[in-house]
Amino acid sequence: MDKNTKPSIGALLGRQPPYSVENEQALLGALILDNEKLGDVSSVLNAQDFYFEKHEKIYSALIELSLQNRGVDVVTLLSLLVQKGVYTEEQGASYIRQLAENVPSLSNIMDYATIIHEKALLRALIHAAEEIMEEAYDQHGEPNKIIDSAQQKIFNLTQGVAKHDFSKLDEIIQQFYIELKEISSGNENTKTIKTYFGDIDRVLVGMNPGDLVLIGARPGMGKTSFVMNIAAEVAKRRKDKSVAIFSMEMSKTQLASRLLSSEGKIESRKLRDGQLEEEDLAKLAEAAVALSQTNIYIDESGNLSPMEMRTKLRRIPNLGLVVVDYLQLMNSDDKKKRDNRVLEVGDITRNLKIMAKDLGCPIMLCSQLSRIAQDRKDKRPQLTDLRESGAIEQDADVVLFLHREFYYNHDPAIENEAECIVSKNRHGSTEDIKMGWNGKYTLFFPLEHRYDQMAPPPEA
Repeated sequence: MDKNTKPSIGALLGRQPPYSVENEQALLGALILDNEKLGDVSSVLNAQDFYFEKHEKIYSALIELSLQNRGVDVVTLLSLLVQKGVYTEEQGASYIRQLAENVPSLSNIMDYATIIHEKALLRALIHAAEEIMEEAYDQHGEPNKIIDSAQQKIFNLTQGVAKHDFSKLDEIIQQFYIELKEISSGNENTKTIKTYFGDIDRVLVGMNPGDLVLIGARPGMGKTSFVMNIAAEVAKRRKDKSVAIFSMEMSKTQLASRLLSSEGKIESRKLRDGQLEEEDLAKLAEAAVALSQTNIYIDESGNLSPMEMRTKLRRIPNLGLVVVDYLQLMNSDDKKKRDNRVLEVGDITRNLKIMAKDLGCPIMLCSQLSRIAQDRKDKRPQLTDLRESGAIEQDADVVLFLHREFYYNHDPAIENEAECIVSKNRHGSTEDIKMGWNGKYTLFFPLEHRYDQMAPPPEA
């Protein structure tokens, strides 16, 4: 008897779900005779992949015997199955012997396993499609949410398809030399994403696919401006990549205004009150054209969770960079952890790190810092200032802190000075990097001249 007790749409239509009793029997018989292959088989097959419940239980018993380092044969397998109440002695003896005696070929054992897994994947796809149909027919949710749910169901299936195995070191080294040769020849490393702040890129050597890059600062230091400056520059320079921005505090119109102010060197105040002169209108038009040619996507939804973000990001083609502004306004997918903010933040950062790896692009995550620095003589931020959880530091590959001393010491001589403090860098060294800041244009700019500059230093 198979495991599926609820009649499916396919069953009601008289259609059988995909399965192969011959392959299931052949695989189990082969494993009874040659359990040394069990490790290879388990790398592609789960017990739940079997269509017939009795086959699932036989396979689970084989796994258990192997883990206990007990010999596997007809007698030991039958004994365990009887002990677990799967069979009586009389019921099981004949079938287990039949499996062992009717194996077509031991050499095809991985082929049997692959076919069983593929059939299971097709059944899972049918089941997901039926759930999607039921949700659509019920009409109990908003259409967009039903679509998001449908996409998530399909995505969950694809997560189990790609399996990674060991790679031999010499093959890895060969691939490394190919990439090194490309970079050494002067070609930009297309796998990394630059910030286009030369000294920051010199220390980080770019942001790598799968990196979680945390941008921490006290309110008013310019976290949003900094990530927007980087996002715009990436989008302009990397036409082959899309940049996704989640803004949970500012509206998409406010963000667009900031981007236009920085790009066109137009005072942000003028864009807020509409008092634009003829020169400003010309700059605005030029900036609008430049930004309109980029692939920047902005989502202004509040209180998002990593799962909701993942669903939205799957719709964006050629994703190169994700910006999240900011951590403290996010929710965990695990509702049980929402009563404990420390656990919730840890769950969020862990899932964002996993998401960055799955999507194959860096995620820049803004985070507020605690007020501890306010009481120190040196108010420059440090890792202990991260709010609510040490998991933030643990999960982040890179931690960058922004600091503007003018915020505390209103000396006009330092009004345009800023600092990016690289406090953690999993791929290299740490360093304090001087930058420029122009509040009128909400623009950070690099001071060095040794690397590509984001923009010429604007007027003070």
